[in-house]
Amino acid sequence: MGTTTPPRTLAEALRARGDESLAGLLRARPDLLNPVPNGITQLATRAGTRASVVRALEHLDRFALQTAEALAVAPDPAPYDTLLSLLTGDGLDDGDQRDDAGAAVTAALPGALATLREQALVWGEDDRLRLVRTARELLAPSPQHPSPTGLGPTVAEATAGMSPGRLQEILAATGLPATHDPVSAVAALSALFTDRTRMAELLDTAPVEALSVLDRLVWGPPYGEVTPNPTPPVKWLRDRGLLLPVSTRTVVLPREAALHLRAGRAHRVPEPVPPVVPAAAERDPQAVDRAAAGQAFTALSTVEELLKLWNGGGPAILRAGGLSVRELKRAATALDVSEPIAAFWIELAYGAGLLASDGETDERYAPTPASDEWLDLSAEDRWTHLATAWLAATRTPGLVGGQDAKGRALSALGPELDRSAAPDVRRRVLALFAELPPGTAPETESLLRRLRWERPLRGAAPAAESADLRSRLALWTLNEAELLGITGRGALSAQARALLDEGEGTAAARLAPLLPDPLDHVLLQADLTAVAPGPLERPLADTLSVLADVESKGGATVYRFTPGSVRRALDAGQAAADLHAFLAAHSRTPVPQPLSYLIDDVARRHGHLRIGAASAYVRCDDEAVLNEILADRRSTGLRLRRLAPTVLASQADPGSLLEALRDMGYAPAAESAEGDVLITRAGARRTPPRTPPVPVPEGPPVPDDTLLGAAVRAIRAGDTAATVVRKDTSDGPSSTTPSGALPRTTPAETLATVQAAAMTGSTVWIGYVNADGAASQRVIAPVRVEGGFVTAYDHTADEVRTYPLHRITGVAELAEDGKG
Repeated sequence: MGTTTPPRTLAEALRARGDESLAGLLRARPDLLNPVPNGITQLATRAGTRASVVRALEHLDRFALQTAEALAVAPDPAPYDTLLSLLTGDGLDDGDQRDDAGAAVTAALPGALATLREQALVWGEDDRLRLVRTARELLAPSPQHPSPTGLGPTVAEATAGMSPGRLQEILAATGLPATHDPVSAVAALSALFTDRTRMAELLDTAPVEALSVLDRLVWGPPYGEVTPNPTPPVKWLRDRGLLLPVSTRTVVLPREAALHLRAGRAHRVPEPVPPVVPAAAERDPQAVDRAAAGQAFTALSTVEELLKLWNGGGPAILRAGGLSVRELKRAATALDVSEPIAAFWIELAYGAGLLASDGETDERYAPTPASDEWLDLSAEDRWTHLATAWLAATRTPGLVGGQDAKGRALSALGPELDRSAAPDVRRRVLALFAELPPGTAPETESLLRRLRWERPLRGAAPAAESADLRSRLALWTLNEAELLGITGRGALSAQARALLDEGEGTAAARLAPLLPDPLDHVLLQADLTAVAPGPLERPLADTLSVLADVESKGGATVYRFTPGSVRRALDAGQAAADLHAFLAAHSRTPVPQPLSYLIDDVARRHGHLRIGAASAYVRCDDEAVLNEILADRRSTGLRLRRLAPTVLASQADPGSLLEALRDMGYAPAAESAEGDVLITRAGARRTPPRTPPVPVPEGPPVPDDTLLGAAVRAIRAGDTAATVVRKDTSDGPSSTTPSGALPRTTPAETLATVQAAAMTGSTVWIGYVNADGAASQRVIAPVRVEGGFVTAYDHTADEVRTYPLHRITGVAELAEDGKG
């Protein structure tokens, strides 16, 4: 679609676009689709709203933004050559060698301008480029919001409201002919400041101190404060209009004068080319993959340890949400990591749907049912699940320990950790890694500069945060990627490249050969320890973690058998014979005699005492044991008394009584009301089914091609409905109905027209008033008319709808098929 005359408005420029171009606009600015505009005019209006323009500007790269900033200080409209001159300079500053930079700007400007046009921030032909008004207002200078270019207002803007007498004084001081017309005076002063020769002659007469004042203002901010009695250099500048008053104490360097001093450049350093990200180190790709795989295995072990730590019910949830500092420290100690790293693992497990709130009255965190399914997966599939969840998560563990905008502490698993820019930053950082050869680690500072070039404007963030949130997110991404095994030794691993480019299946296949195979055996030692020389198969690891305590981790895990750990296995329903058989089956070394004695000794005493609920009671067939307990001073707090020769009662609850007697060296067992021994299953607490936290999007989701096509058709149809040429119901010629006017026909004419359209398959234009009284215009293709209703395909809404005939105000046939 094209036009022979230049567009006069943004709407006309959009109307002249083809469907692919409109789809590109909606893809780049998906906020314009909510809801789908009812025509091109509404689309143009919405594209010019402040919120939408701000969002579009935030997604521009550095040079596209510099191009928009240059247009904001250029005349409106501006020719292409003027814009190019603002970005390259006028070439008259011989002392500044800018040939290479100018060539780069000249080569990059068409692309930047195309980006601005595609996003409807700039419209018009090259000889009349226009920045949309809202963007100009956002980027133009003002005392409250200085221009990003550092330029001040024009002479005309700065002298608005200045008295004619003051203008005459300035003209006289600069040697310009007097004029009583303020407009002519302003034009003469502007012409002087834009004339290179005359301006140079004027500055040659300036005192050296006055030139120093200009040097401080030329690159911004252009505003300065003056006293009622300014110094002679400032007075010299003010008398000649090089400093114009903004208020009684503030002056400004006018834009035309500043551009002369800058040799015509709007920016000190144009940046048409993205910064290169050089290599900081080059390593063997296979060594990188092995290092990343080792860290991936550590990540899996750490998350499994966290799930096991909270298996029987985790820490309580704070009233404001999240995890307390004390519980975070406790988790960090148990995982043997620092608190920030513990927060990362906790947030990762939460984001992957493995941890959640149990929803009980005494609300606590606990593993979800999905955690059991995750544990049943192969190691490589467990890793891809975690890595995929990390890539998409908007929750930001790096914020833990900081403060929000109101000065409140941000806690792990708290409600204020979502940052919508996090997924985009993570993927962009990894994409920059992927652009380097395999095994190459990028230079961190260069990577940050590249990210700042790609998104120089940041989105809204809490005031307490750093000004550059994206840089902080990038640094956190580097650390978290190394912890998770996405990178190894600072370079992107092959399995991570596959995850980004080919999906989880390929990534898992690349990782699998690099992970150690799980073992089905341990090495028992005479010092009551067992050494696992590698990862254990899950059933073996689960049973061993109940029977023994982990003493140390590393390349090999050391487990220690203690009376308490053996009792824990007996409490879980194991018998001594079961434990002996288990150790004999899974040990590559003979079972040491001390370990066999330990198991038999604990099993012989286990359950000799029985604890039940009275509040609580102790039952034992051996009266001497009960006498010994009563005589022990440590039992005083339990307030025991004998009910029978073999029964003691206590006012403590059964759990407290059980733990107290165990601390005294006994091995009691809990029993039910029927007298049966209660078996305690290790780690049986699970939350109800929970879905992982939904990432908070940075903006509206990018629509797919199907939705874009439907939206473009709907916009075209709505535009047709507003400007369509319809057949007049009289015998006169066709006419164009004014935009917003509903067609008017009698009920009989309406019925006859839609019936005819249904028979011929043609499209008609109707006016419709819904049940709320809202009137609208629609382009429909009737399919069936019966029972007082017309069923038709609505081109405006891009769907089939049914309309009551009595709500149709009128109908008109289109002069041509108006599907747009």
